[in-house]
Amino acid sequence: MKKVLITLLICLAYAPFALGQVQSNLELLDIFNMEFVSDPQISPDGSKIIYVRNFKDVMTDRNLSNLWIVNFDGSNNRPLTTGNHNDFAPKWSHDGKKIVFKSNMADEKMKLYLMWLDTKEVMALTNTPQAPGQVSWSHDDRYVAFNMFVPEAEKSIIKMPAKPEGAKWNAPPKYIDKMNYRGDGQGYLKGGNMQLFTLPISGGTPKQLTFKEFDHGGPVWAKDNTHLYFSANFHKDEEMEPADSDIYQISVNTGEMKKLTERYGPDTHPVLSPDGTQIAYLGYDDRLQGYQLTQLYAMNTDGSNSRLISGGFDRDVEDMVWNSKGNGLYFIYTDKGEGKLALMSLSGKVDDITDNLGGLSLGRPYNAASFSGSNSNRFAYTLGDASHPSDLGVFDGKSNRRLTAVNDDLFSFKKLATVEEMWWKSSYDQRDIQGWVVTPPDFDPSKKYPMILEIHGGPFTSYGDVYSAEIQAYAAAGYVVLYTNPRGSTSYGEEFGNLIHHDYPNHDYDDLMSGVDALIAKGYVDTDNLFVTGGSGGGVLTAWIVGKTDRFKAAVVAKPVINWTSFVLYADGVQFFSKYWFGKKPWEDPENYQRRSPLNYVGNVTTPTMLMTGEEDYRTPIAESEQFYAALKLENVETALVRIPGASHGIANKPSNLIAKIASVLAWFEKYKGE
Repeated sequence: MKKVLITLLICLAYAPFALGQVQSNLELLDIFNMEFVSDPQISPDGSKIIYVRNFKDVMTDRNLSNLWIVNFDGSNNRPLTTGNHNDFAPKWSHDGKKIVFKSNMADEKMKLYLMWLDTKEVMALTNTPQAPGQVSWSHDDRYVAFNMFVPEAEKSIIKMPAKPEGAKWNAPPKYIDKMNYRGDGQGYLKGGNMQLFTLPISGGTPKQLTFKEFDHGGPVWAKDNTHLYFSANFHKDEEMEPADSDIYQISVNTGEMKKLTERYGPDTHPVLSPDGTQIAYLGYDDRLQGYQLTQLYAMNTDGSNSRLISGGFDRDVEDMVWNSKGNGLYFIYTDKGEGKLALMSLSGKVDDITDNLGGLSLGRPYNAASFSGSNSNRFAYTLGDASHPSDLGVFDGKSNRRLTAVNDDLFSFKKLATVEEMWWKSSYDQRDIQGWVVTPPDFDPSKKYPMILEIHGGPFTSYGDVYSAEIQAYAAAGYVVLYTNPRGSTSYGEEFGNLIHHDYPNHDYDDLMSGVDALIAKGYVDTDNLFVTGGSGGGVLTAWIVGKTDRFKAAVVAKPVINWTSFVLYADGVQFFSKYWFGKKPWEDPENYQRRSPLNYVGNVTTPTMLMTGEEDYRTPIAESEQFYAALKLENVETALVRIPGASHGIANKPSNLIAKIASVLAWFEKYKGE
């Protein structure tokens, strides 16, 4: 991280030079200097905010973070922790005098720490083999509760004979009999489950409250500190019904449990009202659709009077907190690619408070945001737009303010691309489709520029007017970039999202091609130099596109699905995809799986196509890319396969991986770009 004192001295010593410094385009190495704010936690009285400041270390290729604190008026902004480690997940005590947070500051082992804010003294609360998960304070500030993984030895029916003394045998065979045996970003899963614990703030040994062979969600304390509320899926067919969770209550003293919700579908994220009489939670009635709105509910703490609050609101409720009066909830949502903070009354009336929430990703321009509220109805939130990653924003009930500018030091001498919103009509059914056009620094509309169509994944997610280092890098290399939200994207309502239900990919192709045509009509795109790329769901569509048209000079298909039959049997979460995205298993409807697989159209491909996937991707495993690579080779299509070592589905798990992805895409396009 840029050290505060050193930065200040440099700025003072070289101020005249800095003011007159010549600006240059962003370079790939600049990614290591980009920072962003996340998880802002406002104090209960609304006077201070603690936030996570994320940064990177170019020497160790690590993503790191420290905690900072600032007054609500923006004064006295300073670090609470320093050093090249990860400090995150701060939680204020109810009296506003202490925080708990997670960190690997001592010995690279992730622990839960307690800090007294008056003295900044820090004490490790845990020294457990596993790291605590989600943490909450008891209302008397004497205890914390959290969930934590408890390993269990895997049982095997294979009994190996004893080996002779001194013999060197291979490790014993690994016996797997669970449906979910590996997870993206986790590798092959160890036996065990997330269990609930309590711990006094004096430290000691955590008390385990639960012992079921199921995962338990993050706990929330009851007002009288005698119970916890949490979400879990305890159904016997949990492996086949991954989304059917419920809200439970458990006694801290006896471990007695009570089920509070009962319906087919997920019930998650319980939040206790200020007076302790109601619980708000998120969920939906599961209709096995590809996209289903996450809705807001409320009930009494005994489970009675459960009712839908957001039934008239056609957007996902992403996170929420009660207002101080307990007659409504503040929440965040995404509307047409823009993150917003709003208040919803218990009758379902919605009043927007502010927008421009987001900026939590340095990779592609996905919508994501976080916020917190205080007893005084003041808020802290991640503020981001296309010109910068997330900074700290606040709202006092009347106006908004930006408190930080963590990238101004870098951006003061770097030229950024310009991002503009764009709408067009789909050639398929004349629906309005939204996208964003990114033009290079020093853009001249009288000239012709090569163009990149960049397609989001999901497919049920959305891009927005937020900063993206990847998109900025393409523009800095001289490309006009178009990124879009075709049908199936979220933030446009449930009907629009489900236009691809059991029909993906298909007419989202028409939405994308109509966007390319609309951009070409502006007159500054070189139609002889059109390129296309996308990752995950965007990789599916990129592979689909090159099987449908030869208008693009080259394509990069990142972490795709090529063969839906192999994917639904090989991806992590195998019980989900065939059930929700197809409605039938591959052997029950082979024609549908074949019709929707890009592999089915490989004989049409003439576009030079690069494949790229992380070697440890278990969401869209690298075998999908390898199949398409082999097929293209057999068809004598120019192709290449790029494997990112150590990367899971989220390729940018290391800063250099993000750089490697961008460099690979640009190298392939430059190879085929005409003058």
